[in-house]
Amino acid sequence: ISLQLREKTELQDDKQYVGFATLPNQVHRKSVKKGFDFTLMVAGESGLGKSTLVNSLFLTDLYKDRKLLNAEERINQTVEITKHTVDIEEKGVKLKLTIVDTPGFGDAVNNNECWKPITDYVDQQFEQYFRDESGLNRKNILDNRVHCCLYFIPPFGHGLRPVDVEFMKALHEKVNIIPLISKADCLTPNEVKKLKGRVRDEIEHFGIKVYQFPECDSDEEEEFKQMDKELKECTPFAVIGSNTVVEARGQRVRGRLYPWGIVEVENQSHCDFVKLRNMLIRSHMHDLKDVTCDVHYENYRANCIQEMTSKLAQDNRTDSPLPILPLPTPDGETEKLIKMKDDEVQNDHH
Repeated sequence: ISLQLREKTELQDDKQYVGFATLPNQVHRKSVKKGFDFTLMVAGESGLGKSTLVNSLFLTDLYKDRKLLNAEERINQTVEITKHTVDIEEKGVKLKLTIVDTPGFGDAVNNNECWKPITDYVDQQFEQYFRDESGLNRKNILDNRVHCCLYFIPPFGHGLRPVDVEFMKALHEKVNIIPLISKADCLTPNEVKKLKGRVRDEIEHFGIKVYQFPECDSDEEEEFKQMDKELKECTPFAVIGSNTVVEARGQRVRGRLYPWGIVEVENQSHCDFVKLRNMLIRSHMHDLKDVTCDVHYENYRANCIQEMTSKLAQDNRTDSPLPILPLPTPDGETEKLIKMKDDEVQNDHH
């Protein structure tokens, strides 16, 4: 009986407690009510499984209305920017997910500066946000800034191609880049390991700044620390996507059925799909948004303000009155002409 009374008293004390320790609960309720938004860009040439992977990650069908081009149509295709938006709700938490696709990237014979439309798009979203932030209505700003770019590297070949290097160098100061080795079921485990090491070495060699996982706080749970360590060790992620359900070991799983066996998308011994999904959705989505806001957007904003300040200073110098220059000292001939003119004026006056 005394234990029940004590528990009842503690419960009443919790309800009557007034203090700032309740602030996290208030922030949580407000955030859940408002919902979250996240913009994910996918880039890479056609046929690397971008659409399948995105649908696998978020269990949606974002590309059901897509028209597949034949070989002749793909020859003349230029790089486009397409947006797909879907509202996802899980346990009462709403997420507005925007997928920015880049069809046509890397598909041409001459891919010189094929990344230009993509960098222009990222800059346009920064510019729009900067205008809205500087305007009168700042309460309902739509954040369309790109928070993350999944860049798909082909599994064939021996590392990064020139177009891969140039693309990532053109965007690494503007957006968080996460490189992926696509269609990893084309490779043996040993080949995957070698290709990962090669890509990591080339990223460092060319000075490409990919997304860096933040260091764990000392008070984080051991499970989170272990997951973070595994994420850092397995980059770039070797991924497989599939929206087909197959039967393996008496269970129905998402995977791909081959004559020699079944590749399970969510089996961590087969690929890094689960690690990528955990990183994007479970552990690092907020950090990706923070880095976009505090680093990439702030750099863009600082450059804008610097350019505006320098243009204003230049305009002020142009609009100022002309400086008064000292009159030149007259030579002997000029002095004679001035004296003659003065004499004429005096004679006329008399």
